[in-house]
Amino acid sequence: MTDLDFAVAAYTEDGAWTVTPLVLRGEPDLSAVVSGLRRYPGEAGVLGMISVDEDFFILLRLVGGRARLLISDVTAATEWPLARQVVDELDIPLADDDDEQVPAGDLAIIADLGMSAMDLGALCDDVDLYPEEMLEEIAETLGFGNQFHEAIEALG
Repeated sequence: MTDLDFAVAAYTEDGAWTVTPLVLRGEPDLSAVVSGLRRYPGEAGVLGMISVDEDFFILLRLVGGRARLLISDVTAATEWPLARQVVDELDIPLADDDDEQVPAGDLAIIADLGMSAMDLGALCDDVDLYPEEMLEEIAETLGFGNQFHEAIEALG
């Protein structure tokens, strides 16, 4: 069940942001996402932004070969294999379906790029927003909103 809304890679080169669609074949898995992101340069690492079934998003940042992860809703791991892999990688217990929808992972993942852990946590807690809208807000805050929109539209 591949219900990926979209997956993009964002990185800076010579101080300018580039956002490009991330091509994932078949059922996406964490190792495929990480390998896909390794192809891109980036002075501050490369950021993977993945939205799944208008249900949750995953932020993945590769810096110096190390992967940092954030999932917007820990309860998604009960239903989605990709979310389960993220929760396993974070080494946190699996949530029950009736648990609260809370983010898990590294809330400071993009603090050095311009969005604090507190702001990112507050964004993830906004139950009125779809994952795409949350990722859009992140892109705007970090300064690549236009490139983000173009990459999403290119995916059609």
